[in-house]
Amino acid sequence: MIVVDKKKYKMEIEESSKEVRVQVHGLMREEDAEGYMVDLQETIGKVSKKDYTFVVDGTHQTPVPSKVVSQLEQTMQFYSTLGFKDTIVIKPSSKIAQVQIRNALERIEFTGKMIDRVDQSR
Repeated sequence: MIVVDKKKYKMEIEESSKEVRVQVHGLMREEDAEGYMVDLQETIGKVSKKDYTFVVDGTHQTPVPSKVVSQLEQTMQFYSTLGFKDTIVIKPSSKIAQVQIRNALERIEFTGKMIDRVDQSR
């Protein structure tokens, strides 16, 4: 069930697989972040987090400017503090974006896992 469908991101709740899926498209700018966080809080408020897996699908995410890399770290840290049963990040298809996310995850205490493709999360 798609909960949010906006130009820059989608959020859905998969009740059958007990997953909350977030998909980011392109580049998230600072002005997109506030609406994203509001939508995220509303979406995750609809499920019992201890029973669900949080899946961040970065497949279509593009590299972020160097001045935004610290925000990427903060966002990944935030994801791992949400209290979900598990947190999964799906690698972007862009090699540069993959490296940025991998580096961000190495600098924080990320408790989830990073996988290559969407079908590996199911």
